Amino acid sequence: MFEDFKVQSFHHEYHVKFCEYKSELAKNLLEGDFIILDKNIKNIYQDVDKVIKGHKVYLVDPSEEAKSYENIGNIINLIIESGFSKNNRLVAIGGGITQDITSFIASILLRGVGWIFVPTNLATQCDSCIGSKNTVNAGNFKNQLGGFHPPENIIIDYKFCDSLADREIASGLGEMMHYFLVDGVSNLDELHEDILKAKTDKQTLAKLVNRSLSIKAPMVELDEFDKGPRNVFNFGHSFGHALESATDYAVPHGVAVAYGMDLANLISAHLGLIDIELRNSINPLLQSIWEDISIPEFEIDRFFSALSKDKKNIGNEVKVILTRGLGDMFKTTLPMTNDVKTLINNFFKDKLYYEQTW
Repeated sequence: MFEDFKVQSFHHEYHVKFCEYKSELAKNLLEGDFIILDKNIKNIYQDVDKVIKGHKVYLVDPSEEAKSYENIGNIINLIIESGFSKNNRLVAIGGGITQDITSFIASILLRGVGWIFVPTNLATQCDSCIGSKNTVNAGNFKNQLGGFHPPENIIIDYKFCDSLADREIASGLGEMMHYFLVDGVSNLDELHEDILKAKTDKQTLAKLVNRSLSIKAPMVELDEFDKGPRNVFNFGHSFGHALESATDYAVPHGVAVAYGMDLANLISAHLGLIDIELRNSINPLLQSIWEDISIPEFEIDRFFSALSKDKKNIGNEVKVILTRGLGDMFKTTLPMTNDVKTLINNFFKDKLYYEQTW
């Protein structure tokens, strides 16, 4: 098992613990604490009922509709009606949607209350559990409301990875990969072996999760509100988000980010920022993440439209993270010239993400 650690937030110091969640929750839960639980977790892990017995529980359907501002209001009403007070905590047991809902409510309820997070999927365990961010939907507009409100404690139990589908494992590995590349991984072959092994070996997967968090934590402390240096952790995300949107989210988030990183590397090579050989040496690692998840056909104009809708963009330019080499990512403005658009179109149309030549 891995050593617990602490993250220093502007709000407070919080703890990340690697342990069996039931015994840890039993020690931490207090009378009056309110549980927000992913209903799928309740169905799969029925022993969770014993841990939360005696507490008020709201079961979350992990969907975008659950994150609507309207539904958030309904949950707040239930919490208040339960007799919840300033001294009580919210407890989130679930994935990213459960995390967003709980963190957002904790940030505004009674001018801010404490909360505990038990992340139950790989993406939340390896990434979003630290960093403080929350975001919810307003009307037809996704992720337009939110803020920063970290939990008091994070309890990571790798038992939950046993029930994850291959797509979810791949998505989590894709999310972790951007931390390893931004950090300047020294041995690509060794990392490639670990990625392949992690698909079936929980100990290797746990090692990668721990490594991912150890890279992210110092940057969160340096730039908690994502105003500067932490921007490099968006490597692959602008292109990845556009791919998700263009395919109606048929491609899992972390897998889309893996494609986005390869595209960022390819564009960086096209602009002369890196040698094509470096892009080609990284490509097999990324292929090992998406190899079993194909991209459905989509209209390239939908990709460009989604890419251009980022609120940070101006005119025919987009804000992206490109690279000058491993560990040397930077935020820049990319003019969407015909050459760049043709390269992106060919990347998807001609499957350049499988090609090892320029």
